[in-house]
Amino acid sequence: MLNATGLSFMPGTLAASPSSAVRAARRWPLRAVPHALLRTFGDVRPSETRVVLAMLGSLFLLLTSYYVLKTIREPLVLSAGGAEMKSYAAGAQALALLVFVPAYSWVAARVGRLTLVTGLAIAFGVQIELFALGLDAQLPYLGFAFYVWVGIFSLSAIAQFWSYAADVFTRENGERLFPIIAIGATVGSPAGAKLAQVLFAAGVSPTVMLHLAAGLLMAHLALYWLVERGLVHRDRQELPVGPPGGSAGGFGLVWSSPFLCWVAFFLLALNVVNTLGEYIVSRSVLEAASAAVADGRAASVSAYVGSFYGTYFFWVNILAVGMQSLLAARVVKIAGAAGAVLALPIVAFGVYGLVAMGVGFSTLRWAKTLENATDYSLMNTGRQLLWLPTSREQKYKAKQAMDTFFVRAGDLVAAGVVFVAATWFQWDSAGFARLNLAIVVAWLGLGVLALRSYRGLCADCP
Repeated sequence: MLNATGLSFMPGTLAASPSSAVRAARRWPLRAVPHALLRTFGDVRPSETRVVLAMLGSLFLLLTSYYVLKTIREPLVLSAGGAEMKSYAAGAQALALLVFVPAYSWVAARVGRLTLVTGLAIAFGVQIELFALGLDAQLPYLGFAFYVWVGIFSLSAIAQFWSYAADVFTRENGERLFPIIAIGATVGSPAGAKLAQVLFAAGVSPTVMLHLAAGLLMAHLALYWLVERGLVHRDRQELPVGPPGGSAGGFGLVWSSPFLCWVAFFLLALNVVNTLGEYIVSRSVLEAASAAVADGRAASVSAYVGSFYGTYFFWVNILAVGMQSLLAARVVKIAGAAGAVLALPIVAFGVYGLVAMGVGFSTLRWAKTLENATDYSLMNTGRQLLWLPTSREQKYKAKQAMDTFFVRAGDLVAAGVVFVAATWFQWDSAGFARLNLAIVVAWLGLGVLALRSYRGLCADCP
């Protein structure tokens, strides 16, 4: 059964029927340009072009908004409490998610997918405007609260996007198209970081930047509606759009599935490694900022930190764009989800091996740039592919728990490690790197176990 875009559907899936799109391309050659462009990155069929472009654009706007917010939060939290306060704020996100995840699961069980995504985006937009008011009023501890909120916003909004994507694509189509859709994230990230850097350098106030981020978020929401229109067809019963059903909460769904348990522990280890690595970077940045202020090369610690992170995020994501565009689809085609999932632990082992040897700030910066770029490209793609063979209820409820609480639980563990190691033992960066090396080995083992369970789940799929 075809809709106006030439797409045919089965229950809960998106599949392609190329005939109408091919005929349209012959009549209007310019319409073939977007499809030709997408084909340079992977296997996109003509009838899939509109929906893939809309989803790629929606993800682009979401990540652009997030990186504007992310760049704002760094000087706010670091200037207020240093690298330790940043690590503690990351851990506090896990505690807040103990409330958020059950509330999200309750709502998700009662509303359709478009109502769910619309409500969450509008709620986040309102909250951004409230933070803008608080910043103008110079409320105390705003930097800490904003750091916690940005983490929840980014994880839950991005998780919801990929829940939606996994709901409307089959496993076969998802493996072809997810690496291409994810280009929206890898392009939106440097765009947001560069935009924030330019605005900081031009002296634009953080309040104005918050208004801009809220506007980008609303544009992201508008593209959800365009995607949904592309999915509409005459027999709406064939494509589930209502609540996913079930009374279980997100946490219960995770613990009831051996596969999801392995993935949960894998993500927890991932974020312990990443948060400890970012702590190492933050310490080094503050030391460099103090030296720059003392030498007259920077006006203030806050200005140096804001400029550094704008540049740092920009280059991380430029490299991620290249890896996502040139490598991700090819790695998945050759090695499947395993190639994308295991790439990051292997890279991280090399990165922290270098840091443990005592390399300088410049080498540390570029090593972490490579690690984060691999995370934002190959690892991000691999993580989303793992959800394709799961149930609708797991896609919305369990994924929200997984991509929010279990991710931030890793930050909470890392915050405890930072407190003990930095306060009691006064470890240097090399000491933290040696600990990360040991965790990476366990992380790699968890990835192998998760992928073994994933293969079994795929074998049981109808």
